[in-house]
Amino acid sequence: MPASADRTPGPTPGPLPAENTPGALPAEDAPGPLAGERVSVERVLRRAVAEGILGPRQPVAGFIDVRGVRESVAGLHAAFTRVPDVLHTFAVKACSLVPVLRLLRETGMGCEVASPGELRLALDAGFPPERIVLDAPAKTRPEIARALALGVALNADNLDELDRIDALRPPGCASVLGLRVNPQVGGGAIEAMSTATRHSKFGVALGDPGARERVVEAFVRRPWLTRLHAHVGSQGCPLPLIAEGLAAAYRLAEEINERAGRRQVTSLDLGGGLPVNFADDRTLPTYADYVAALDAAEPGLLGGRYGIVTEFGRSLLAKNGFMAAVVEYVKDAGGRRVALTHAGAHIATRTVFMPEAWPLRASAYGPDGGAKRAPLLRQDVAGPCCFAGDVVAHDRALPELAEGDLVVLHDTGAYYFSTPWAYNSLPRPAVYGCAEADGRIVFATVRRAQTLREISEESGLAHADALVGPLTEARPPF
Repeated sequence: MPASADRTPGPTPGPLPAENTPGALPAEDAPGPLAGERVSVERVLRRAVAEGILGPRQPVAGFIDVRGVRESVAGLHAAFTRVPDVLHTFAVKACSLVPVLRLLRETGMGCEVASPGELRLALDAGFPPERIVLDAPAKTRPEIARALALGVALNADNLDELDRIDALRPPGCASVLGLRVNPQVGGGAIEAMSTATRHSKFGVALGDPGARERVVEAFVRRPWLTRLHAHVGSQGCPLPLIAEGLAAAYRLAEEINERAGRRQVTSLDLGGGLPVNFADDRTLPTYADYVAALDAAEPGLLGGRYGIVTEFGRSLLAKNGFMAAVVEYVKDAGGRRVALTHAGAHIATRTVFMPEAWPLRASAYGPDGGAKRAPLLRQDVAGPCCFAGDVVAHDRALPELAEGDLVVLHDTGAYYFSTPWAYNSLPRPAVYGCAEADGRIVFATVRRAQTLREISEESGLAHADALVGPLTEARPPF
């Protein structure tokens, strides 16, 4: 069925089975943990096809492995066990879906937000303000005032923002307040993902003439400024580079405290995450590798002298999600096979526009969800968007695809189906949590597929006559 046609909503899966976990949400709120082994892609696909949530009428969907998410969070907590004071926050931009955020809240995570919309999502997911951190390079005065009124932690991006906080900070403000600095240690393999370069738009550039002194003075004059924030990057950034930048923040905190003559900086926000291995199923690097890199760069960083905040996102979710799309047509062009699917730039934006930096593994399955065993053929896997570059996999050796087959794009649990692009007014795909219960795969709806009516409503339907009514007389004469 063409992507532009209206679709009949499939079955709506219910909540996943609950488990008696200390500190878990009430049964009516809990997304539900899993028991047993992680679910396999093939088993999920077979069940999804059988239940009608993936197929001709629902030609694309995202899936999140709930047990996998829990295990990733457990690995993060385990790596930091010896750190006495640590708050792990999840970067909402990596997966801005309220049920996923609620699941992460249940696992003990806090939340890092970078916009008013992300703050609203975090609050709706149930995160208490004191476990939310607001970072953004262009906060407005109303955004700052709201965060301060709520008691949300806030990292100022620049010295002028500190002046705004001076004016807006209410008496008895409960917010932990910090300043983001740019250690200018350089970039990784992906320039757009590197935030500690010489000309980065983020933070106060410490290496610029006079900047370090101005930062120290800003702290000394503001006893309420107690946190330093630094961020080097994640994807494409090697661990030693990340650790070098964060060690620089530690050394700056020591300098500030010595100058102030008191323990003013009490916590360090170690922004950024880990690069994700998109080449195969292995989780590399691990959170233990990250901790070891920090220890090597600065032994005192995790020693308990400062409270620690982390802001991981992609590394917690990427490998715990995949998207599947129906092959609508196959054709040959210039001696190469092209499979046209419903997964393109609208849900794989980075991969389409930066394929070398963001390659995705693709796998072929039959219409029933079973792994395809056909002979291998070099093929392009393209999407439904109306421009030539909408290709998610170039010249890949895959079992020969045919109409009705399924293509899976792996490691897409973060930054893909969760935050789609509205190009061509393509509908947002449905997203499902998947689990194993009593030996079978079960689903829970995380986000239902967007309807064509909703697309029109978001495109100004309620104001359809706005430009042909009162403004009629504004038309130029001809």
